[in-house]
Amino acid sequence: MNAPQPAAKASAAPQKKGIPVGLIAGVIALVVVLLLPLPDSLPPAGQRMLAILAFAVVVWLTEAVSYEASAIIITSLMAFLVGTAPTIENPAVDYGTNKAISMALAGFSNSALALVAGALFISAAMTVTGLDRRIALVTLSLIGTTTRRILIGAVAVTIVLSLVVPSATARSACVVPIMVGVISAFGVDKRSNIAAGIMIVVAQATSIWNVGIQTAAAQNLLTVGFMDKMLGARVTWLDWLVAGAPWAIVMSAALLFIVLKMLPPEADAIAGGKEAVEASLRELGPMTGPQKRLLGVSIGLLLFWATEGKLHPFDTTSVTYVGLVLLLLPRFGVMDWKTVQSRIPWGTVIVFGVGISLGTALLTTKAGQWLGDLVAHHTGLDTATPFMAFAILSAFLILIHLGFASATALTSAMLPILVSVLQSMQGDFNRLGLTMLLGYVVSFGFILPINAPQNMVCLATETFTAKQFARVGIVLTVVGYVLLLLFAATWWRWLGWI
Repeated sequence: MNAPQPAAKASAAPQKKGIPVGLIAGVIALVVVLLLPLPDSLPPAGQRMLAILAFAVVVWLTEAVSYEASAIIITSLMAFLVGTAPTIENPAVDYGTNKAISMALAGFSNSALALVAGALFISAAMTVTGLDRRIALVTLSLIGTTTRRILIGAVAVTIVLSLVVPSATARSACVVPIMVGVISAFGVDKRSNIAAGIMIVVAQATSIWNVGIQTAAAQNLLTVGFMDKMLGARVTWLDWLVAGAPWAIVMSAALLFIVLKMLPPEADAIAGGKEAVEASLRELGPMTGPQKRLLGVSIGLLLFWATEGKLHPFDTTSVTYVGLVLLLLPRFGVMDWKTVQSRIPWGTVIVFGVGISLGTALLTTKAGQWLGDLVAHHTGLDTATPFMAFAILSAFLILIHLGFASATALTSAMLPILVSVLQSMQGDFNRLGLTMLLGYVVSFGFILPINAPQNMVCLATETFTAKQFARVGIVLTVVGYVLLLLFAATWWRWLGWI
């Protein structure tokens, strides 16, 4: 009767987990790219960076390891694979691990990383003081408490802020705490579809309206700069808006539809409705001193962000850090460092820093430029129509964006090459307009959280997983690409841009 006991013990014993399949697939992708014949126009370091990019994309898509662990792995791969590769300037000399690790850590000195960290600080301050909950309740009392209204409200706030705040990260720093307050105010489960849908809408709507408004993102202004230098003309703010806003409006509607279908909310309305909101507002009582000071600092930051380059020369990151100084000052501030360090998701900062480094290294080793040349010069673009050229180059930009955490870096690397391609094409067409439309596509950071800082800020709320984000993002990217082609064949053609 007791004979089966050993088997029972064996079955009850915890089984050791094997190596994740996604990690194995990532290593295979890495090795395959490394073993491919080296093209004459691609430096060895560039091939190795493409191998690392292949590994990173596979691991990020499959979530084989955590984002933080993947960042450390990528850093190590760059240190040794690039470090043992010959330099571009002098092939007789290797980069060396010291220079390669510096390349792998270069993203941590980037102002975009500092702005992400600053946004996380502001989010923490909102939570510490309870101001996010107060703002959320006031907002909900105005827009309603059904799930659809909350999602529509998230998009509406994003549109308004896109008009006045020239930084996607700064906008997310404002919107994310409010939506976290929405989730908290109604006791919604942090891992529910409602919570995930709200945060994914915030991130994706921010990217969508980066397309619609010229001053909404740095990459747009960089695109205008390339127009001026390479084509001798530029698109005005209003022309950009007239062309891009209709696309962004349709995409916003598509985003809401996709999120509601793929992440169906557990309830159509929050139980209690408007009465619960008003009761909660009464329970909060008058604003506290810290809330008033934080609100004052936040409004001041908004004003400085919105008027950057117009009323003053101070960049968004520097202004944000002045705000953080005020928030951490003794007596005047609203929190101390001990409180901050326990509330900041430092893993997000690490992942974003390595993501910027990855994109920068692709440029430094000429891997990004080689990819652009491969797509642009070996697909028959010399004889293609402007519409076909736009379709091909847009698809390329969407794919290459998977390896970039910075749309500005992507613009710096790829857009000059693509403008040169447009200039070499035959026929009489609007090269300025086509450059603007390609500038729109640079903001397609819909698939991976690491593809845009606002995605990472939203991911840090832990309301959704990278896999959920990618599922929605892939569908949204396909829809967005189809809409690009539809608008290119209709609205943008009627406006004379293509």
